[in-house]
Amino acid sequence: QVQLVESGGGSVQDGGSLRLSCVASGDTRGGFCMAWFRQVPGKEREGVAAIDSDGSTNYADSVKGRFAVSQDNDKNSLYLQMNSLQPEDTAMYYCAAVRAGTYWCGAVLALTLAPRYGYWGHGTQVTVAS
Repeated sequence: QVQLVESGGGSVQDGGSLRLSCVASGDTRGGFCMAWFRQVPGKEREGVAAIDSDGSTNYADSVKGRFAVSQDNDKNSLYLQMNSLQPEDTAMYYCAAVRAGTYWCGAVLALTLAPRYGYWGHGTQVTVAS
C-alpha cells in the first residue's frame, strides 16, 4: 500500500504565494512518477504540473511561469511552489503517483492521464481571494 499526504494549502490574496508538499509512504520501493492535479466542484480534474525522475517538467498553460514543481526522491516527496496566485487558481489540489517506469512520466501527456495514476492523496484546498 502507498499513502500520499498533501499539505501547504490555505487562503491567500490575489498575487500571493503558497508551497504545497506531498509525501509518499508505505511501499515506496522503486520510486514513483508524480504529478499535481487540481479540481473545482462541478469540473473535471485538471493536470497542473508533472515531473520526471530526471527533473524534466511540464505544466498546464494556465500556470506556466507562475508554478514550479520539484521533487526529492530520497524523501519520496513532491512540491509545488505557486507564485502570483490568481482567484482562478482556487481549487482542491491533489498529489498523484504511479510506479516509476512509465514512458509518459513528466511529459505533457502526463497531465491528461489522471485515471492512469494509481495513487492519490486526499487533497489540500487552495483559496485565492480577489
